[in-house]
Amino acid sequence: MTGTANSTTAGTTVRVAAIDCGTNSIRLLVADIDPATGELTDLDRRMTIVRLGQGVDRTGRLAPEALERTFAACREYAEVIRGHGVTPGRTRFIATSASRDAENRDDFVRGVVDILGVEPEVITGDQEAAFSFTGATRELAGAEHLPGPYLVVDIGGGSTEFVVGEDGVRAARSVDVGCVRLTERHLLRDGTITDPPSKAQIAAMRADAEAALDLVEETVPLAGARTLVGLAGSVTTVAAVALGLSEYDPSAIHHSRIGAEEVAEVTARLLAATHDERAAIPVMHPGRVDVIGAGALVLQTVMERTGAEEVVVSEHDILDGIAHSCATR
Repeated sequence: MTGTANSTTAGTTVRVAAIDCGTNSIRLLVADIDPATGELTDLDRRMTIVRLGQGVDRTGRLAPEALERTFAACREYAEVIRGHGVTPGRTRFIATSASRDAENRDDFVRGVVDILGVEPEVITGDQEAAFSFTGATRELAGAEHLPGPYLVVDIGGGSTEFVVGEDGVRAARSVDVGCVRLTERHLLRDGTITDPPSKAQIAAMRADAEAALDLVEETVPLAGARTLVGLAGSVTTVAAVALGLSEYDPSAIHHSRIGAEEVAEVTARLLAATHDERAAIPVMHPGRVDVIGAGALVLQTVMERTGAEEVVVSEHDILDGIAHSCATR
């Protein structure tokens, strides 16, 4: 691709950098966006598992080692952003569940500003949901085989966002169930993950997910959606396993349609496996080995509650929504 830092050869696009810092991972997207059409062209998209939310559910604080892992990733991302010529005014850093909950989030904010020159925006769950909806559904508008309204479910490390809408968000709710939070709450004993989990531990995780869905249904009409769209690493990993991929392939995963029975089969397999067996799955990111069972169980529980026959898997999510917001600021 040719062009300057803020334009392509047609001179119509804006170059942006979006960073999404969640409980389990931090991700970067550098892209050129046409504000008129919404077309987004990736220049660099990467993810680092930093486990920022390590212990937050128990201590209420960000651990020093978790902060250092996150800052190391920020230093790497700063080099990439500078290399693509993105200005601070077109860079946006969104921080989600873990940093919302932490007592010492000011330490996190100061470190990010020192490294990247932009202040992280600790957004609300509703804002997070809106970004996720925009990123996931922008390409689906007008697709006859994927009719709206859409239910977008973004299963993160510390929280899960539920959004129903079509042209825009109709209703949204963020609840504190995610793959890291459930794993630490129910599977961690004396610093060690129970592996594989017992039937009682699985039942406890499922009960948390069910209770969260009860809260969601108070304000979000889950039953009114016609297409379920699933986002984030737990969902994409389940899809990759269901598809039998020999390596992680975003192009094969994006907009794949995974049936409810396939999701249930993969979830059962992951929950029955040992750490080494999960780690040996070709598409498994090392940072997801310990938490993927909980994430898959959340997805299965959502599909059972809503009666969804399949989930449409999207590689485009909150990160893409953040990028679109940078182009119109």
